[in-house]
Amino acid sequence: MAQAGKRKRKPRPGLIRRTLRGFVGGALRVIWWIGIRTAVLAAAVLAVATAYYASRIPDIDELLDPREGGSVTLLDASGETFAWRGQQLGITTAERVSPHLVNAVIATEDRRFYWHFGIDVQGTLRALLVNLKAGQTVQGGSSITQQVAKLVWFDNTRTLERKIKEVPAALALEWKFSKNEILSIYLNRAYLGSGATGFEAAAERYFGKTAAEVNPAEAAMLAGLLRAPSRFAPTGDLARAQSRATTIVGLMEEQGYLTKAQAEAARQHPAVLSAAAAARAGGSFADWVMSSGPEFLTRKTTEDVEVLTTFDPRIQRAAEAGMASVFGSKLKAGSNVQAAVVVMSPDGAVRAMIGGRDFGAGEGQFNRATQARRQTGSLFKPFVFAAALQAGASPYDRVLDAPLSLYIPGSGEWTPENYTRGQYRGEITLTQALAHSINTATVRLSEATGRERVRAIAQDFGLGGPMAEGPALALGVSEATLLEMTGAYGGFLNQGVRVTPYGLTELRRKSDGTPLMRGGPGQRVRVIDERAAGELIWMMRQVVEGGTGTRAQLPGGRPAAGKTGTTQAARDAWFVGFTADYVTGVWMGYDDNTPLTGTTGGGLPAEVWGEIMARIEDGLPVSPLPERAPVPPVAAAPAVPAQVESVQAAVRNAVQSVIQGLFGRN
Repeated sequence: MAQAGKRKRKPRPGLIRRTLRGFVGGALRVIWWIGIRTAVLAAAVLAVATAYYASRIPDIDELLDPREGGSVTLLDASGETFAWRGQQLGITTAERVSPHLVNAVIATEDRRFYWHFGIDVQGTLRALLVNLKAGQTVQGGSSITQQVAKLVWFDNTRTLERKIKEVPAALALEWKFSKNEILSIYLNRAYLGSGATGFEAAAERYFGKTAAEVNPAEAAMLAGLLRAPSRFAPTGDLARAQSRATTIVGLMEEQGYLTKAQAEAARQHPAVLSAAAAARAGGSFADWVMSSGPEFLTRKTTEDVEVLTTFDPRIQRAAEAGMASVFGSKLKAGSNVQAAVVVMSPDGAVRAMIGGRDFGAGEGQFNRATQARRQTGSLFKPFVFAAALQAGASPYDRVLDAPLSLYIPGSGEWTPENYTRGQYRGEITLTQALAHSINTATVRLSEATGRERVRAIAQDFGLGGPMAEGPALALGVSEATLLEMTGAYGGFLNQGVRVTPYGLTELRRKSDGTPLMRGGPGQRVRVIDERAAGELIWMMRQVVEGGTGTRAQLPGGRPAAGKTGTTQAARDAWFVGFTADYVTGVWMGYDDNTPLTGTTGGGLPAEVWGEIMARIEDGLPVSPLPERAPVPPVAAAPAVPAQVESVQAAVRNAVQSVIQGLFGRN
């Protein structure tokens, strides 16, 4: 009975269980030992790394302006901004920008920004789960502080090493700066598309206002650019940018930054571009001006500058509308034929430029008005006639239009043909030869005047490229840009004085307006005398009134002069002409030199020219061209038949007899 009262002992674990317990316990003690020491070591490394980055942090003023270069703001002839180049920046702070902008950025990029210590652990874990589920990176987990660290120290590559380095760098930033200072750095360093670095520059670029003035819809659109500036830039696709902004507005409403009424108003009235940004005008012109100025003051400027130019937005719109009107009704759908336009004043001030179809406001695109050197064809012929007139010829002088063969040493016989092929007019005036663009007559005139004289006249008027040595020089086998040809024709309108195309009038420091350089018309150099220039203008007016350029005639009887040009195999088609107010050049062709189908200089280019000039001249008084009509040659008295002469003599004798009978011989 006594034994029955004793406590019953638990059975002793078996050997296997004891062994497993000992192994697990030992492993846990080892792991704990390693973990503690690893954590201590990691903390020490993190502390050292944080201290290292903290020692390398620049002053706040340097961090607010991240640019290596300056910016260029281009102003039109009336002083209004029409384009930007370089790294645009307007320094601001989190306290000075619109509260809506701060809220939009926080709601979009880091909703716990004011509560974490630089690393948003919860946000990072959430992004990790989302990305693992999607099988790819669809959501970023970096806090604003980490993004600032990346902008300050690291490139944009996505690497594990960079993500690890971001941690101590972010901690260092939190250690040294306040939250608003970190946010200010972010607001100034983030790239937001179209050359705008920072929200101040972006607000000016897209909306024409400061970052302090943006409303909720505009703030949402700017914040939406942070994810993908190129994709969501409103200058590229406004509808896409507005859709992205609507998403941001929803986040702001969800997080309590906007009331339901404010959010609904932002959705009903989405942000739109400023007039300058919406116009997307002057891209070609801006690139040309940037390339024409000194590199250290334009493309590689180290400070913010303003460039005053000759650009006229009204004329640019007229040029774009005129070209679109003709091409919209005359070109086949899907045609990729290219075109370029230059409009300038008689003194060489370029007012508008189209560098190609669908040429936007972006910089660096190929400008066919200034960069494409193409054969000029018959557009070159006025230089032949200018040389002849300067040498003493008259527009009424006669030249032979007949088959012609010339021996070219080393090449053999060369036989130019007219566009009409096989049809010749015989003896014609120089005026007729130019008006109808007769090849054989022009070559004969060039050979009689002298190729060297023709070449010198063309070069003196501004054609700078190499020119053909043989007789084909007269038919425009040499190459030139549209800007060069338009400038040369400006010399004709300028009564024989060379015109140098220019677009820059002044370059000044943006901060205080100090002029750094000035531009303007080049030195006046007379190429041909006023008589020759006036008669050439008169001859070129006949091209438009009854020659190959009749499609360029302007409404209201406004005087216009010009010349068509079509190259061999119709690879290029030109029309350059002028009124008393403006000189305009139009070129058409394919970039790969594919021949044009059914198009000559007297066709679509002349029509485009006419549409553009009609819009430009609308409302301007009609002014005469500075032409000089030549004196027609005195016609020889016609021979009088003998029988008529005898009758006239008899009548004279009878009259004299009557007079003598009445008055006597006295």
